[in-house]
Amino acid sequence: MMTFDYDKPEVYLVLTAFLLAAGVYGMVRRRTFIGILIAGELVFSAAALNFVTMNRFFAADDANGQVAVLFIMALAAAEIAIALGICIGVYRHYKTIGSKDVTELRG
Repeated sequence: MMTFDYDKPEVYLVLTAFLLAAGVYGMVRRRTFIGILIAGELVFSAAALNFVTMNRFFAADDANGQVAVLFIMALAAAEIAIALGICIGVYRHYKTIGSKDVTELRG
């Protein structure tokens, strides 16, 4: 049975790399705005986990990584609010949320 040593940063950095790869893959392959938005949240989660990992294992001050994560969370919340507003506007105008169907810029 495989066990993990949670006192090593490599475990968290591999998880961060997996989250980042899944987020980038989702942003490239998804066809709807909501799917792209969820994949973007995976990228933000990877960045937050990376800051916490670096703070836990390599930083002298205990609060720097957590403050950075708070800023990332605020940025992610603002991104969600703006992107959902844009998605609602696109759906009202085009009656679809598919990114390939929206080709006209003027309405």
